[in-house]
Amino acid sequence: MQLKRLKQWARTLKTEIYALYLACRDPRVPWYVRLLAICVVGYAFSPIDLIPDPIPILGYLDDLILLPIGIWLVLRMMPQDVMTECREKARKEIETEKPVNRIAASIIIGIWILLAALSIILVVRAVKDL
Repeated sequence: MQLKRLKQWARTLKTEIYALYLACRDPRVPWYVRLLAICVVGYAFSPIDLIPDPIPILGYLDDLILLPIGIWLVLRMMPQDVMTECREKARKEIETEKPVNRIAASIIIGIWILLAALSIILVVRAVKDL
């Protein structure tokens, strides 16, 4: 029973996050709400967490606390008519096909490449100093 409820909550959260992504693109949304929504959606879809997941308990705590708080804040500021439309569109798109955002994927891959390059540079400098 608990597992079924947890799965339903996860599906609802996924739909809400995708609806927020769609709302970010709507011109009726004020710029400051859009900016906050972009940060929340970016954090939700990013493989890079504030606290890495391998850290016991704390790793998942940021996802369980920060993400719902961010979503709640954005939903409180978002125009309700926009959110209603975006939720419906998100449900339809998730049911029919998996949403793909190549731009977001490219940005995340670019960040990982930059971090890898920076790590290599720092290691090379540290080895030279020895």
